[in-house]
Amino acid sequence: MTVRSVRPSAESKPLPLVMSAPRRGKPPRHFADLAPEEVRDAVVELGEKPFRAKQLATHYYAHLTRDPEAMTDLPKATRDLLAEALFPPLLTAARRMEADGGTTVKTLWHLFDGAKVESVLMRYPQRTTLCVSSQAGCGMACPFCATGQLGLTRNLSVAEIVEQVRAAARSLADGEIPGGPARLNNLVFMGMGEPLANYKAVMGTVRRLVAPAPDGLGMSARNITVSTVGLVPAMRKLADEGIPVTLALSLHAPDDDLRGELVPINTRWSVDEALDAARHYFEVTGRRVSIEYALIKDMNDHAWRADLLGEKLNARGRGWVHVNPIPLNPTPGSIWTASDPAVEAEFVARLRGHGIPTTIRDTRGSDIDGACGQLAAEEDE
Repeated sequence: MTVRSVRPSAESKPLPLVMSAPRRGKPPRHFADLAPEEVRDAVVELGEKPFRAKQLATHYYAHLTRDPEAMTDLPKATRDLLAEALFPPLLTAARRMEADGGTTVKTLWHLFDGAKVESVLMRYPQRTTLCVSSQAGCGMACPFCATGQLGLTRNLSVAEIVEQVRAAARSLADGEIPGGPARLNNLVFMGMGEPLANYKAVMGTVRRLVAPAPDGLGMSARNITVSTVGLVPAMRKLADEGIPVTLALSLHAPDDDLRGELVPINTRWSVDEALDAARHYFEVTGRRVSIEYALIKDMNDHAWRADLLGEKLNARGRGWVHVNPIPLNPTPGSIWTASDPAVEAEFVARLRGHGIPTTIRDTRGSDIDGACGQLAAEEDE
């Protein structure tokens, strides 16, 4: 039997890697950009008493509001002053699309400078998950990714990321998603951008999210996933943060030959270097690492590649990793399309045969261009 094989170069010319974000005007300073002590300093600088800082934090992180009219425990003049100084509007919802009976909601946000990002809120029977963006666009140039083809516009600030989370948490709390009022349980940095290329802002966001009320949302770090295409030095730095988030490595090929085209950062850090950094993360944190693998028809879904992946993972030990094959959203007429079901099943069976825990990733939102970057790309056309 002849095994068909296609290459990324058959569909598109490679884009350059962009490791540093272009210099653009900074977003206005926002409450969520500030650590608790910085909030107190800012409040005092505005002529108010230090205890106002805790009141503001309670409204923002516990009540999920930045509306001064809702801050009725503050004098009106005070709340207007503080809101104007510390709660500038950062995100404007430009488009909202729903799927799965309204339990999957994708929002296209316009930022203060016209940049565009997307977030996706997904409600399941026993949990809720938000996928957030960490950059406007992306510089990693992965040819099968809609965001990667947009290029990198800029990094997001802490507050621009936190505001995506607050808006989703408020929507759930208000019962806007079918199923009644709910809390936000899980957060994944799998939207637009490479999270570890905006390391400082992503970690600042994580600290706001895991801080106990009223200084943060009080989320469990174990329910936060940070994804990367394999920025090895940043992966090792993340291991030393002392915050046990889940690390997800977007691998997509176990061999350098193909991965160098699919994930161009592989030309800087190889498959083995990325897997070594992932194993190091497990050793330091005790947190099992996820391997994300987009299954692309006739490109990376061959049985021998599943075997090679299983061998490479097992060479680094047992029980440290979990693989999530992801059926690619079908694109008619393109080489970037989902594997045949039988091929997908064989790929999964091969990995499980190596003793690798493997779960096909749920692909919600395919009927609303669920992959981040698609709405922004449509707007730019």
